[in-house]
Amino acid sequence: MTNSWPRFTRARWIAAWLALLRAHATLVRKLAVDLVEVTGLTLGDYDIPAQLVQAGDALRMTELAERAYSSRSGMTGPVDSLVEAGLVSRAEAEADGREVVVALTDLGVSRPKETAPIHIRRVAQLFVGPLDGQELAVVEGAMKKVTRNCTFG
Repeated sequence: MTNSWPRFTRARWIAAWLALLRAHATLVRKLAVDLVEVTGLTLGDYDIPAQLVQAGDALRMTELAERAYSSRSGMTGPVDSLVEAGLVSRAEAEADGREVVVALTDLGVSRPKETAPIHIRRVAQLFVGPLDGQELAVVEGAMKKVTRNCTFG
């Protein structure tokens, strides 16, 4: 990792950092409020089943946590809530009884299919809409560079 501090003034990088924080916070807050108002689902209640759909309807808890940018222990409460709501089930992994597999129920499969178009439309309106193609490519490239040397979990 190269040190790029000399390339920027402190004011420049702080302004960029604050803009990123503000954009993330306001986008996520708006998306979360909109999703609850329209579908009754929180972002977490939406994201976990959506991750499971993308993975073929089931994942080990550790894999689910990684995809949801969380820790395994951080997934326990949200998964418990989804089990209570009938959206997912949990079972011991066949190969390793210490590992838990989270799987979608029939209701869990239908909810993301109903809510995904609503959520994706709002992401497109709030995030993609204000940007042109070049700006979108710059954001994508910059965020890939930032995350390349970061790990989570």
